[in-house]
Amino acid sequence: MEGLPLSDASIQGNALAVGSRLGLADDPRVRLLAESTLEWQWPDGGWNCDRNASGRRSSFHETLCTIWGLHEYATATDDHGAAAAARRGAELLLEHRLFRRHGTGEPIHGSWIKLHYPAYWHYDILQALHVLGRMGLAADPRATDALDIVARSRHSDGRWQAGGYWWSPPGSGGTTPEVVDWGRGVPSPMLTLNALRVLKAAGRPLDQDLP
Repeated sequence: MEGLPLSDASIQGNALAVGSRLGLADDPRVRLLAESTLEWQWPDGGWNCDRNASGRRSSFHETLCTIWGLHEYATATDDHGAAAAARRGAELLLEHRLFRRHGTGEPIHGSWIKLHYPAYWHYDILQALHVLGRMGLAADPRATDALDIVARSRHSDGRWQAGGYWWSPPGSGGTTPEVVDWGRGVPSPMLTLNALRVLKAAGRPLDQDLP
């Protein structure tokens, strides 16, 4: 689009992250994923797949998965180019305080401030904080608003519950049916684990113990 590469970089980014964490960073197919995502990065630091995108702003959905992949690849290989690209993508998210519009400060999308698990390729503040935490950036002051929302979402029993879902129960025939029932309407162990991870990475006190 107008000379900028369009890519489903979230798919490649997730694959790059998983391959790197499984010890496959030296596999030529994983290296190709890293090289390709580096070539597809937009000037603002992100990635996009939308042919109808207005302006030259990247997609947060495509960007988050991709910076995770590049960070994990850089960690496994000490690739400075991948590390720098991941940091540029993270800066794009932080410039928006993870979910706010520049002009008004309002949430860019209501789903971004709800917690989901699994996230798949979707963007929300907890998944963004999880990735930033792995990059050592969860304590950045621009992440404060998002951290506050996560902290306030904790239930009195010390756990977290999903505020939305990107999956349908097994056998339900719904959109994106899962093979695992991650639980609906009940506290989520995985959301709780990720929330505790990001609060710890940000230096927030964990003043409630899990039951």
